[in-house]
Amino acid sequence: MNSIAVIGNYLPRQCGIATFTTDLVEALSAEKPDSKCWAIVMNDRPEGYSYPEKVRFEIDQNKLNDYKVASEFLNVNQIDIVNVQHEYGIFGGPAGSHLLKLLGNLRMPVVTTLHTVLKDPAPEYREVMQNLSELSEKLIVMSHKASDFLKDIYGIPEKKISLIHHGIPDMPFIDPNFYKDKFDVEGKKVILTFGLLSANKGIEYVLKALPSVIEKHPDVIYIILGATHPNILKARGEEYRISLQQLVRKLNIEDNVIFKNRFVELEELCEHLGTADIYITPYLEEAQITSGTLIYAMGTGKAIISTPYWYASEMLDKNRGVIVPFKDADAIAKQIIYLLDNDLKRNTIRKNAYTFCRKAIWKEVAQRYLEVFSEVQLQRFQTPRPRHSYIENIKSITNFELPEMKLDHLKTLTDDTGILQHATYTIPDRFHGYCTDDNARALMVVAIARKYLFTDSSYFDSLSGLYLSFLQYAFNNENNRFRNFMSYSREWTEEVGSEDAHGRALWGLGKAVSSLDNPGQMAMSTTLFDKAVKAVEHFKSPRAIAFTIVGIHAYLQKFSGDSEVRRIREIISNRLFDQFKSYATEKWQWLESSLSYANAKLPHALLLSGQWMQRNDMTDMGLKSLEWLLSIQTEKDHFVPIGNAGWYKKGGTKARFDQQPIEANAMIEACVEAFNITRDKMWIDNAVMCFNWFLGLNDLNMPLYDPKTGGCRDGLMADGINQNEGAESSLAWLLSLMTLHKLYADEILKHSPSPSVETIKS
Repeated sequence: MNSIAVIGNYLPRQCGIATFTTDLVEALSAEKPDSKCWAIVMNDRPEGYSYPEKVRFEIDQNKLNDYKVASEFLNVNQIDIVNVQHEYGIFGGPAGSHLLKLLGNLRMPVVTTLHTVLKDPAPEYREVMQNLSELSEKLIVMSHKASDFLKDIYGIPEKKISLIHHGIPDMPFIDPNFYKDKFDVEGKKVILTFGLLSANKGIEYVLKALPSVIEKHPDVIYIILGATHPNILKARGEEYRISLQQLVRKLNIEDNVIFKNRFVELEELCEHLGTADIYITPYLEEAQITSGTLIYAMGTGKAIISTPYWYASEMLDKNRGVIVPFKDADAIAKQIIYLLDNDLKRNTIRKNAYTFCRKAIWKEVAQRYLEVFSEVQLQRFQTPRPRHSYIENIKSITNFELPEMKLDHLKTLTDDTGILQHATYTIPDRFHGYCTDDNARALMVVAIARKYLFTDSSYFDSLSGLYLSFLQYAFNNENNRFRNFMSYSREWTEEVGSEDAHGRALWGLGKAVSSLDNPGQMAMSTTLFDKAVKAVEHFKSPRAIAFTIVGIHAYLQKFSGDSEVRRIREIISNRLFDQFKSYATEKWQWLESSLSYANAKLPHALLLSGQWMQRNDMTDMGLKSLEWLLSIQTEKDHFVPIGNAGWYKKGGTKARFDQQPIEANAMIEACVEAFNITRDKMWIDNAVMCFNWFLGLNDLNMPLYDPKTGGCRDGLMADGINQNEGAESSLAWLLSLMTLHKLYADEILKHSPSPSVETIKS
């Protein structure tokens, strides 16, 4: 075995996976110095981190193409073994499914270390775990409970599972007083909790236990060591730490509690652990299958008190620690006092824990990993593994490389009111103000991007809050309708907007309800949607109805039991279908005498309603009309949307220009939905054809997408490109790009691996 690559996070990124991966790579390198061992790392921010030389390749966790390039990098370098450090949240895509694309393209054996195994997985998490198992020769777990879950819940055979302890540094068994003077706690009884701070740690229950402990042992000091988790810090700031500090003041225990708000290096961490007489992990829930902090404390010979989460219950068995109930401050106080009063008991627990964990020091763990690597490498040589046909299925859909998602121009067009309608070239045009249409579209973009493509919640929370605020202000409570146009001086130019604007607002709100995870924003989106949807029952505009239907289906993904919304969906879906049925002919598959704008959104709505209302006649009508739309808007293998300079009247001549981005966007979204229903790849090919219209495969062979700004030019005219990059066109581009990015991610998750006849060798 000449080379090993480990995929995970890496220091100086601050998280448990980064620490584990770094320690594992160093331990493997020490145990097998004649082999190359390095890391491929996941970045959660564009600029990455200042990594050491052991890091050879970096992946932006949200960019699907990066995973493909990483697999090529590993194959070209002829790596012998790939070890994945798996935690759902560090990989992009639904349930971290982007990783599957990387693994499916690899030629060498894969061994995956599981840091989380869910007891009650949502369907997408179950699928990812089962696909991960298929793509891995071995799964490494760190507890018997995790092994049992894999066998009983996921149906993974026992022979595929190896148990290797979480690694720990090799620390001597020392008296806690040895390091106390270094941290100014000499002569004190020290209780310690360490790790990245978050609200599920349960530290408040230790604080509530302290007054009783201090009454018996006034020399007790409780040290809370660790920075707030970076993801929590972005989303909620220091909310939890501040609440703990306030509780300390309320309990009047300031002299007995020390907060150390920083991420500590290994050497300092071990010294802090050395000072502790008692170590506490008071987590609030049982669903934790491993804990680096717990085994670190055991490995330094600490007397441990813990709540009964899965890993603690297993590791602290046989008098290696003390278990107390969840959220029980009295029980914590009782056990702290008992251990401080009982030196024999405390030291017995210390010795038992330390002795048990000697097999978990990194030297031993690295040797076990190398044994597993050798085993799977030998197995691959003896029995070459079939290449998975599911990878070929994925390639057939995702072989078109998508541009990166760039939101610079969206941000440029947005001020503290909302997104401006127009731009002169790339400069926001304040003369024409704002509209509800564009703010609803912008809300969709940031809601979907937050859920599927990006992880910086604070940035998207800010934007989605801004666009939601605009929609809230746009809604006229006196007539239950949305206004549409607002001047730059923030004055409405109307009291009632068009039916189409109202429908588009509901479309944006429905997407927000299904995608936003900010509780306040989701509640606001739901409230506005509920108020506004009632007016649609009597709408006549087919496009307003279609926009609303798409929004309703998104809303029902979240609240499927809302019978009132389902009732409205049935009424307006039947209205749209009846219009098609009464007017469409074999040669004119349409519901009215002319084609104008956003045409494909109408069959898109029929496809959604037909699918979820179990109306095959609606689905068939949607497919027929969409196929007809494609036939009249395709020439010489490129998309030619109907121009807005005259549109296309039945029996008349189709307007060639001006071609608008909104047409390509509507067609892309409808084709993807047609593919989801039929699984006919023809629809994906057509979606990509329409998408290429943005990139220059059009009548003028000129791109409308501006890669410098991330925006989109306003249209294709007979004499060239409209160089203005307004909101409607730029948002149409972003929604189109996101639709295909989401499709790629969904397809990677959806296809279950199954062996094919193609065989590869390591």
